Amino acid sequence: MQKATIKDVSERSGFSITTISRVLNGNYPVKKETREKIMKAIDELNFSRNSSARNLRTKKSNLIGLVVADINNPYYSKIAKKN
Repeated sequence: MQKATIKDVSERSGFSITTISRVLNGNYPVKKETREKIMKAIDELNFSRNSSARNLRTKKSNLIGLVVADINNPYYSKIAKKN
């Protein structure tokens, strides 16, 4: 079975992709009833966001790279593990 897309949620809930995006991102006011219907469709379809698609769309990944001389050196390992 294929993973559900935002288009599938749109068809199931009867709301536009824009409205669904607003519910998922929480960046725009949406009526409580609308939010509940969309969340119900999301649960029914077992929808989960595709972070790769989102990163392509927003042109941001929030990832950093770490280049170290020797990964076996405990100093570098400690820095890489640091939260």
